[in-house]
Amino acid sequence: MWQSLPEFGTGVLYAILVAAAYTFAVSLGAGRGQPRLLQSARYGAYATCALTLFAVILLAYAFITHDFRIRYVSRYSDRAMPTSYLFTALWGGQDGSILWWLFLLSLYTTGCVAWLKGRYRQLQPYVIATLMVIVGFFAVLMLFAANPFEASVAGARPDGEGLNPQLQTYWMIIHPPSLYTGFVGCSVPFAFCVAALATGRLDNEWIVAVRKWMLFAFMFLSFGNCLGMIWAYEELGWGGYWAWDPVENAACLPWFGAGAFVHSTMIQERRNMMKVWNVLLICITFFLTIFGTFLTRAGIIVSVHSFAQSDIGKYFIWFMALIVAASAGLIIWRAPLLRSKAQIEAVASREAMFLANNWALLGGATFILVATMFPKIAELWGEKAVVGPPFFNLWMGPIGLSIFLLMGLAPLFGWRKTSDDALKKAFRIPIAALVVTYVLHTLIGKHLGYPAIVAKDAVYSGVFGVIIQKMSSVLPGIAIALVAFNLTVIVQEFARGIRARRTGAREGPRRSRRDGAGQHRRPAAHRCRVCPRVARHR
Repeated sequence: MWQSLPEFGTGVLYAILVAAAYTFAVSLGAGRGQPRLLQSARYGAYATCALTLFAVILLAYAFITHDFRIRYVSRYSDRAMPTSYLFTALWGGQDGSILWWLFLLSLYTTGCVAWLKGRYRQLQPYVIATLMVIVGFFAVLMLFAANPFEASVAGARPDGEGLNPQLQTYWMIIHPPSLYTGFVGCSVPFAFCVAALATGRLDNEWIVAVRKWMLFAFMFLSFGNCLGMIWAYEELGWGGYWAWDPVENAACLPWFGAGAFVHSTMIQERRNMMKVWNVLLICITFFLTIFGTFLTRAGIIVSVHSFAQSDIGKYFIWFMALIVAASAGLIIWRAPLLRSKAQIEAVASREAMFLANNWALLGGATFILVATMFPKIAELWGEKAVVGPPFFNLWMGPIGLSIFLLMGLAPLFGWRKTSDDALKKAFRIPIAALVVTYVLHTLIGKHLGYPAIVAKDAVYSGVFGVIIQKMSSVLPGIAIALVAFNLTVIVQEFARGIRARRTGAREGPRRSRRDGAGQHRRPAAHRCRVCPRVARHR
């Protein structure tokens, strides 16, 4: 077996594809009236994931043993590389990074299937089937476009080319796995969304099921993007933590969609509203994870750390078309069930603030996407265009601060409608903190090296350019003031929650602080009239 490791590894990839296809078929059978097949689907998912793990172990073994018969191993490693960097070479190139993506997806799938057990039995078959479609796509991608086990045409060479020196750093060990964990994590919420649409179970059941999965993915998307910008700042010396490189932009796009979704789910749970919106956000977020991967791997954008141009792009285009067609078809089919009976009753409400926040987040994502792709769009008309950091900084500053402001505003409003007296009481302390911080920043910020007003170069000419230039120069002071505003809102929200729990539930200060803010909205525990136990009734 080990004498033909390239062929054996390719055989394992074929086995993954076959196992995923079998599991997909059995899952559909279980969902279409044959529940006895559900256990077979679960076992098939476990087998598919086990085969993926085996493929990763094989490739890792090839790196450690310096099996330069495999083209990918010879291109991204050499005999002098430390063992730690031999492992990171697994995702150092295009072929291996796709296998690593599939490995992380198999971990999510294993965790999801194990977590489901007897839960959501109507949704389970379609959740597993959707995950197997994604697994099957990446298996096809490796088999026909980016095989990490492909044998070198010239045979085994005495030594490899080695990993790029810029990638031989501890950032390579933690940044790509963190970012991939966030990207791949959006697959599970998307699978639940497809299952809910397929079964018509579009109440809050699936929203509750995916909340923690999306929060976990959102956390790693944030973590991975922060690690990436620090690495780029240190390694490439761009003069800032975010230089609006196309690869950076592609990585942050799903973050906007995931951020909007984790906020809007609260509205559906609380008011049974925005069902269509939540479904769209899930589909958009998952689509952006695939689209971002397509941008960095198809070679259609110019970046210092994108992959070389290849034929892999056409596979992504077909898969993205499948995502759009399937999502749109299911949403149109279930449109009657997605209509919400409740509506936003007032602008001065938490629902309206969350919706405004969602629009701001998607607006930021749309701006970044269009600006990133504009050079390619301009080529369709035979023109060349360059969109650089000054343009992004000019327009994303106000958009980002708008999102930041809405983050602080939403908790100050109540559900349905907020009275004028309640608003005055809620805003009093945060507004005071904002004003005091801005004044202090203006007075002493320049002496500490952080002035509140920073002169900006004119990007546009005329009166419009002067106005934009003046507005941009005051953004640092506004940003610091909003930081103080949001922190005050958070502290105030925790204080209100602790005070409410101590008053309503008669809890001690320690337990009240542990339960955190916002819990005062839940009914207090009380003694049941039927049984002697203390129970919480909704």
